[in-house]
Amino acid sequence: MKPSHGESVVSRVVRIVETFGSETPALRVSDVARRAGLHVATASRLIDELSRHGWLERDDDRRVRIGVRLWELASRASPTLGLREAAMPFMEDLHAVVGHHTQLGVRQDREVLFVERLSAPGAVLNITRVAGRLPLHVSSSGLVLLAHAPAEVQEEVLAGPLKPQTEHTPATVTDPARLRRLLAGIRRDGYVVCPGFIDEETAGVAVPVRGPGEQVVAALSVIVPNDRHARTQVPALRAAARGVSRVMSSH
Repeated sequence: MKPSHGESVVSRVVRIVETFGSETPALRVSDVARRAGLHVATASRLIDELSRHGWLERDDDRRVRIGVRLWELASRASPTLGLREAAMPFMEDLHAVVGHHTQLGVRQDREVLFVERLSAPGAVLNITRVAGRLPLHVSSSGLVLLAHAPAEVQEEVLAGPLKPQTEHTPATVTDPARLRRLLAGIRRDGYVVCPGFIDEETAGVAVPVRGPGEQVVAALSVIVPNDRHARTQVPALRAAARGVSRVMSSH
């Protein structure tokens, strides 16, 4: 059944659910309505119904957040579940060696989606988080995935605009010709080191993870201090990625 102006109820529900994110985990009904472009009464009615099914819930301040039931369904049916299960033992070993952030990312259109991350007290700054996204060209994981993406995806990204993640990180490659050379180098060398791309004091180091048929299915990366030791993480990253790839290829 569709509302009178032709938009389906499903479309409205999707807009409501998509108002929540890492920066907005809990919202007032009025804020949900505004962000979703809905009348407050309509948003309130749909929120009540979604809450009855456990997809949304209200906290003690009557703010709305994603419900445990929706998280459960999404986690159980996640297309990355097998990848994460295969990667986790190797990520834990790598994390123990590196002592800083270790993360796993997959490509979603022109962005890298981070599906797993291990951190530690005292680790360097890292703006990424599980279920967070970044443009492909700004991070080590994204660059590895872009280097192995279909040609049409690479050309779309190269066509720009290519912007740094923040105005304080001029090291990010924003010139298409330079980015093209960087991608060719990643395919040739099998890794990338990104000193100061997102934060001047950190470096991202990433390698590809391959699945059946040697297809690149993910990127494994570490975020470490931006110093002369960053590149020394490559052998450990490669060993971990090979382990994940063996498990993925055997399934």
